[in-house]
Amino acid sequence: MRPLKLVPENTNIDFLAVRHIATGLSVLLIIASIALVAIRGLNFGVDFAGGQMARVEFQQAVPIDEIRDRIDSLGLGESSIQQFGDERSVAIRLPLPPGGDSASEEASTRIRSFIEQTWPGAHISSVDAVSGKVSEELFVKGAWALALAMGAIAIYIWIRFEWQFGVGALFSLAHDVALTFGFFALTQLEFNLNTVAAILTIIGYSLNDTIVVYDRVRENLRKYRKMEMIPLLNLSTNETLARTIVTSLTLIIALATLVLVGPEVIFGFSAAMLLGIVIGTYSSIYIANPILIWTKVGTDSFVPKERGPEGAERVQAKEVP
Repeated sequence: MRPLKLVPENTNIDFLAVRHIATGLSVLLIIASIALVAIRGLNFGVDFAGGQMARVEFQQAVPIDEIRDRIDSLGLGESSIQQFGDERSVAIRLPLPPGGDSASEEASTRIRSFIEQTWPGAHISSVDAVSGKVSEELFVKGAWALALAMGAIAIYIWIRFEWQFGVGALFSLAHDVALTFGFFALTQLEFNLNTVAAILTIIGYSLNDTIVVYDRVRENLRKYRKMEMIPLLNLSTNETLARTIVTSLTLIIALATLVLVGPEVIFGFSAAMLLGIVIGTYSSIYIANPILIWTKVGTDSFVPKERGPEGAERVQAKEVP
C-alpha cells in the first residue's frame, strides 16, 4: 500500500511573490487588533474580573432582556448576560456581594434556586466565584507567564540563531499574539486562564514552525552560494511544505472537532488554538521569511571575511556553523 502524500514532491510554489500584499495585510490586521483591544476591550472571565458566573442551559430559547430583568430583580448587582454555543445556552455574570465567602456562597445558592424555580427544567452546569484579590493575582500571574515566555524565547533565539533570524521569529510571535488578542476583542469571547494557556501553546507552535523553516534556510544558505535570496527562501519553504501541511492539518482537524462538538467550557481555548495554528503557519511563511530580506540576509552574510594584502576583501570558503 502506497503512503498517502498530501503534498507532491518537488513543489515549486512562489510563496514570496505576494509578500508585499501579505505584509500589508498583516500590518492592517495588527493595527485593527490593537484598536479593537483599546476600544472594545477584552471580555474578562471571572478568573480575571472577579465575581460570579453561572452557566445555564434552558429547555427553550429565552430572551436575553427577560433573563436580565429577572436576575437583576434579585438585588445582587447589575448582571451581564451572554449567549454561547446556541440560543438556549447563556452565561450569567454578577459582581461579588460584600461580606466575603459566606455572602458569596449564599448568593450562589440564591441564583441557583431562582433559576430553577423561574425556568423549570433549566440546567445549571456550573456556578463559579472568584474574589477580586484572587482575580487580580491571576491576571498578574497570567501576564507574567506571557512575558516570561516571550523573554525565554528571545534568549533562546539569540543563542541559537543570528540576530536577523531572531528578529524574524520574535516579530512573527508578536504578530500571532496580537491577532489572537484582536480576535477575542472582536468576538468578545471570554478571556480567562484557558485563553492564556492557549496563547502560550500558540507561541510554542508558531516558534517551532518558524524554526523548522529557518533551519532549512540556513542549510540552503550554505549549500547554494550563488542562489538569490528570494528563490532560496521559496526553495526552503517548499522543502518543508509537506511537514508544515501535515502537522497543521492534523491539528486543525482535531481542534475544529473540539470547536464544533467539544464541551462548552473549553470552547474559547479550542477557538484560540484553531486560530493560532492558522496564523502561526501563515506567519512562518509570510512574516518570518520577508524579514530576512529586509535585514539584508544573503548567501554571503555569514561567511567569515578578512582583508587581503592590498586591502581587498577576501571571503573564506569555510562554512559557518
